[in-house]
Amino acid sequence: MNETAKKRAVARREEVRISTRKVKVVLDLIRGKDAALARGILMNTPKSAAEPILKILNEAIANAENNFQMDKDKLFVAECYATPGTTLKRIMPRAQGRAFRILKRASHITVALEEKGGN
Repeated sequence: MNETAKKRAVARREEVRISTRKVKVVLDLIRGKDAALARGILMNTPKSAAEPILKILNEAIANAENNFQMDKDKLFVAECYATPGTTLKRIMPRAQGRAFRILKRASHITVALEEKGGN
C-alpha cells in the first residue's frame, strides 16, 4: 500500500426509511466537521434523519478505531452523502373510486472519516 494514500473509515447503511431529500439537509450540517463536533450537532438536531445518521457516524468512528487504528480525537467527516434507495409504492383511496399514489422513499447513507493531516 502506498504510504501517501489516506486511510478512510467508511460506514454505510442501506434502505433507511427516510427520504434522501430530508437526509441531505442533516448531512450538510456535519460535512467537514470534527467527529466529536459532528456527534454533538447530530445529538442536538431536531430532525428525524439525525438519529440514523448518528448511528452511522458512530459505526464509522468504531471502524476507524478498530480496523485502521486511527486516533479518535483526530477524525473528521471527510465525506458524507445520501443516494436514493428503493421506493415503496402505496395507494391512497380518494373520492369517486380514484386512487392516488403514495411514494414511501428510502435512502442509502454513507459517512467516511479520515484522520487530520498533522504528523
